[in-house]
Amino acid sequence: MTPVFMNEARRLVAGEAILSGATTDRKDAERSPIASADDLLDSLVREHSHLVYRIAYAALRSHHDAEDATQETFLRVLRYKSRLPGVEDPKTWLARIAWRVAVDRSKRTKRTPESSLDDPENAGVEPVSRETQADEGICGRQMTTNLERLIAALPPKLREPLILWTIEEMSPAEVAATLGINEAAARSRVFRARQILKAKLQPSMG
Repeated sequence: MTPVFMNEARRLVAGEAILSGATTDRKDAERSPIASADDLLDSLVREHSHLVYRIAYAALRSHHDAEDATQETFLRVLRYKSRLPGVEDPKTWLARIAWRVAVDRSKRTKRTPESSLDDPENAGVEPVSRETQADEGICGRQMTTNLERLIAALPPKLREPLILWTIEEMSPAEVAATLGINEAAARSRVFRARQILKAKLQPSMG
Protein backbone atom coordinates (compact mmCIF):
# COMPACT_ATOMS: atom_id res chain seq x y z
CA MET A 1 0.00 0.00 0.00
CA THR A 2 2.83 2.41 0.80
CA PRO A 3 4.28 2.70 -2.76
CA VAL A 4 0.82 3.50 -4.13
CA PHE A 5 0.20 6.21 -1.55
CA MET A 6 3.67 7.69 -1.96
CA ASN A 7 3.34 7.82 -5.75
CA GLU A 8 -0.06 9.45 -5.38
CA ALA A 9 1.35 12.05 -2.99
CA ARG A 10 4.15 12.89 -5.41
CA ARG A 11 1.70 13.25 -8.30
CA LEU A 12 -0.52 15.55 -6.25
CA VAL A 13 2.24 17.93 -5.21
CA ALA A 14 3.84 17.87 -8.66
CA GLY A 15 0.50 18.96 -10.11
CA GLU A 16 0.20 16.11 -12.58
CA ALA A 17 -2.88 16.49 -14.80
CA ILE A 18 -5.50 13.96 -13.80
CA LEU A 19 -8.12 14.58 -16.45
CA SER A 20 -6.11 12.75 -19.09
CA GLY A 21 -8.35 9.70 -18.89
CA ALA A 22 -6.10 7.10 -17.32
CA THR A 23 -7.12 3.60 -18.28
CA THR A 24 -6.35 0.17 -17.00
CA ASP A 25 -5.40 -2.84 -19.04
CA ARG A 26 -8.30 -5.14 -19.75
CA LYS A 27 -7.08 -8.71 -19.75
CA ASP A 28 -10.32 -10.55 -19.10
CA ALA A 29 -10.34 -13.85 -20.91
CA GLU A 30 -12.66 -14.11 -23.88
CA ARG A 31 -15.75 -16.13 -23.17
CA SER A 32 -17.60 -18.37 -25.57
CA PRO A 33 -21.11 -17.13 -26.43
CA ILE A 34 -22.43 -20.54 -25.39
CA ALA A 35 -20.70 -20.50 -22.00
CA SER A 36 -23.04 -21.60 -19.24
CA ALA A 37 -23.94 -19.48 -16.23
CA ASP A 38 -21.93 -21.86 -14.03
CA ASP A 39 -18.84 -21.42 -16.23
CA LEU A 40 -19.20 -17.63 -16.13
CA LEU A 41 -19.62 -17.67 -12.36
CA ASP A 42 -16.51 -19.82 -11.93
CA SER A 43 -14.61 -17.44 -14.17
CA LEU A 44 -15.75 -14.41 -12.17
CA VAL A 45 -14.61 -15.98 -8.91
CA ARG A 46 -11.21 -16.96 -10.35
CA GLU A 47 -10.50 -13.66 -12.07
CA HIS A 48 -12.07 -11.06 -9.82
CA SER A 49 -12.26 -12.31 -6.24
CA HIS A 50 -9.31 -10.10 -5.31
CA LEU A 51 -10.98 -7.09 -6.95
CA VAL A 52 -14.16 -7.71 -4.94
CA TYR A 53 -12.15 -7.89 -1.71
CA ARG A 54 -10.29 -4.65 -2.50
CA ILE A 55 -13.52 -2.82 -3.28
CA ALA A 56 -15.03 -4.08 -0.02
CA TYR A 57 -11.98 -3.04 1.96
CA ALA A 58 -11.99 0.40 0.31
CA ALA A 59 -15.49 0.99 1.67
CA LEU A 60 -15.16 -0.76 5.03
CA ARG A 61 -11.49 -0.30 6.02
CA SER A 62 -11.63 -3.58 7.94
CA HIS A 63 -10.14 -6.87 6.78
CA HIS A 64 -12.72 -8.93 8.65
CA ASP A 65 -15.67 -6.95 7.29
CA ALA A 66 -14.17 -6.97 3.80
CA GLU A 67 -13.92 -10.76 3.88
CA ASP A 68 -17.55 -11.03 4.97
CA ALA A 69 -18.62 -8.57 2.28
CA THR A 70 -16.70 -10.56 -0.35
CA GLN A 71 -18.56 -13.74 0.62
CA GLU A 72 -21.87 -11.88 0.64
CA THR A 73 -21.14 -10.47 -2.82
CA PHE A 74 -20.58 -13.87 -4.38
CA LEU A 75 -23.60 -15.31 -2.59
CA ARG A 76 -25.65 -12.54 -4.14
CA VAL A 77 -24.11 -13.20 -7.55
CA LEU A 78 -24.92 -16.89 -7.12
CA ARG A 79 -28.60 -16.04 -6.67
CA TYR A 80 -28.58 -14.12 -9.93
CA LYS A 81 -26.18 -16.29 -11.91
CA SER A 82 -28.85 -17.00 -14.53
CA ARG A 83 -28.44 -13.38 -15.65
CA LEU A 84 -24.71 -13.72 -16.28
CA PRO A 85 -24.86 -14.87 -19.93
CA GLY A 86 -26.68 -11.64 -20.78
CA VAL A 87 -24.35 -9.31 -18.87
CA GLU A 88 -22.32 -7.18 -21.28
CA ASP A 89 -19.48 -6.39 -18.85
CA PRO A 90 -19.36 -9.00 -16.05
CA LYS A 91 -16.42 -7.34 -14.30
CA THR A 92 -18.18 -3.99 -13.93
CA TRP A 93 -21.44 -5.72 -13.02
CA LEU A 94 -19.62 -7.60 -10.26
CA ALA A 95 -17.83 -4.46 -9.07
CA ARG A 96 -21.17 -2.64 -8.78
CA ILE A 97 -22.63 -5.44 -6.68
CA ALA A 98 -19.51 -5.54 -4.48
CA TRP A 99 -19.69 -1.81 -3.87
CA ARG A 100 -23.38 -1.90 -2.96
CA VAL A 101 -22.85 -4.81 -0.59
CA ALA A 102 -19.93 -3.01 1.09
CA VAL A 103 -21.79 0.28 1.41
CA ASP A 104 -24.86 -1.47 2.85
CA ARG A 105 -22.66 -3.27 5.38
CA SER A 106 -20.91 -0.01 6.23
CA LYS A 107 -24.27 1.64 6.97
CA ARG A 108 -25.35 -1.29 9.13
CA THR A 109 -22.17 -1.16 11.18
CA LYS A 110 -22.14 2.65 11.09
CA ARG A 111 -18.48 2.80 10.10
CA THR A 112 -17.86 6.46 9.32
CA PRO A 113 -14.69 8.57 9.53
CA GLU A 114 -14.41 10.18 12.95
CA SER A 115 -12.59 13.21 11.61
CA SER A 116 -13.26 15.80 8.94
CA LEU A 117 -11.02 17.97 6.81
CA ASP A 118 -12.56 20.91 8.64
CA ASP A 119 -11.36 19.65 12.02
CA PRO A 120 -8.52 21.70 13.57
CA GLU A 121 -6.28 18.65 13.70
CA ASN A 122 -6.67 18.25 9.94
CA ALA A 123 -5.94 21.88 9.13
CA GLY A 124 -2.54 20.80 7.92
CA VAL A 125 -0.10 17.94 7.99
CA GLU A 126 2.81 18.12 10.38
CA PRO A 127 6.04 18.94 8.54
CA VAL A 128 8.56 16.17 8.53
CA SER A 129 11.60 17.01 10.66
CA ARG A 130 15.13 16.94 9.28
CA GLU A 131 15.88 13.92 11.40
CA THR A 132 12.89 12.11 9.94
CA GLN A 133 13.89 13.09 6.42
CA ALA A 134 17.14 11.26 6.99
CA ASP A 135 15.20 8.07 7.58
CA GLU A 136 13.36 7.21 4.37
CA GLY A 137 11.47 4.37 5.98
CA ILE A 138 10.00 6.55 8.73
CA CYS A 139 9.23 9.33 6.25
CA GLY A 140 7.38 6.90 4.00
CA ARG A 141 5.31 5.49 6.84
CA GLN A 142 4.44 8.97 8.10
CA MET A 143 3.38 10.12 4.63
CA THR A 144 1.26 7.01 4.17
CA THR A 145 -0.45 7.56 7.51
CA ASN A 146 -1.09 11.23 6.73
CA LEU A 147 -2.50 10.46 3.29
CA GLU A 148 -4.73 7.66 4.56
CA ARG A 149 -6.08 9.97 7.27
CA LEU A 150 -6.78 12.76 4.81
CA ILE A 151 -8.48 10.44 2.33
CA ALA A 152 -10.66 8.99 5.09
CA ALA A 153 -11.73 12.52 6.04
CA LEU A 154 -12.89 13.44 2.53
CA PRO A 155 -16.65 13.68 1.92
CA PRO A 156 -17.94 10.27 0.73
CA LYS A 157 -18.84 11.52 -2.75
CA LEU A 158 -15.19 12.55 -3.24
CA ARG A 159 -13.53 9.78 -1.26
CA GLU A 160 -15.29 6.88 -2.98
CA PRO A 161 -14.35 7.66 -6.61
CA LEU A 162 -10.81 8.63 -5.57
CA ILE A 163 -10.28 5.27 -3.85
CA LEU A 164 -11.68 3.27 -6.75
CA TRP A 165 -9.77 5.28 -9.38
CA THR A 166 -6.42 5.69 -7.63
CA ILE A 167 -6.08 2.89 -5.11
CA GLU A 168 -8.08 0.22 -6.93
CA GLU A 169 -6.84 1.44 -10.35
CA MET A 170 -10.24 1.33 -12.03
CA SER A 171 -10.81 3.19 -15.27
CA PRO A 172 -13.06 6.29 -15.26
CA ALA A 173 -15.81 4.28 -16.95
CA GLU A 174 -15.55 1.50 -14.34
CA VAL A 175 -15.65 4.00 -11.48
CA ALA A 176 -18.73 5.66 -12.96
CA ALA A 177 -20.50 2.34 -13.50
CA THR A 178 -19.65 1.09 -10.02
CA LEU A 179 -20.93 4.21 -8.28
CA GLY A 180 -23.90 4.78 -10.58
CA ILE A 181 -22.73 8.19 -11.82
CA ASN A 182 -21.65 9.43 -15.23
CA GLU A 183 -18.02 9.46 -16.29
CA ALA A 184 -17.76 13.26 -16.28
CA ALA A 185 -18.92 13.33 -12.66
CA ALA A 186 -16.38 10.66 -11.74
CA ARG A 187 -13.54 12.66 -13.30
CA SER A 188 -14.72 15.89 -11.67
CA ARG A 189 -14.98 14.36 -8.20
CA VAL A 190 -11.54 12.76 -8.42
CA PHE A 191 -10.09 16.08 -9.57
CA ARG A 192 -11.67 17.92 -6.63
CA ALA A 193 -10.51 15.25 -4.17
CA ARG A 194 -6.94 15.46 -5.43
CA GLN A 195 -6.94 19.24 -5.25
CA ILE A 196 -7.96 19.07 -1.58
CA LEU A 197 -5.31 16.45 -0.81
CA LYS A 198 -2.67 18.41 -2.70
CA ALA A 199 -3.32 21.50 -0.59
CA LYS A 200 -3.12 19.47 2.62
CA LEU A 201 0.03 17.58 1.65
CA GLN A 202 2.14 20.46 0.35
CA PRO A 203 3.35 21.66 3.78
CA SER A 204 4.80 18.23 4.62
CA MET A 205 6.52 17.72 1.27
CA GLY A 206 8.17 21.09 0.91
